[in-house]
Amino acid sequence: MIDRSKLPNTFEFVVTAGARARQLLNGSVARVEVGAHKKTTIAAREVLTGAVEMLPRTTPAPVEEPVAE
Repeated sequence: MIDRSKLPNTFEFVVTAGARARQLLNGSVARVEVGAHKKTTIAAREVLTGAVEMLPRTTPAPVEEPVAE
């Protein structure tokens, strides 16, 4: 079980672990000892140990609409 009091931001943890779990499901190599654990558990352990970290969010560039002449 994860001790939430040790997490600076629970939302960031969930988003990061979820994104990492999707990467693992798509074939990425785990950065921690795997054992017989599920991909979601491995992803959570990677985030908690600092093997992966959340990338800063970027704002997508606005899509320019074609101007009708």
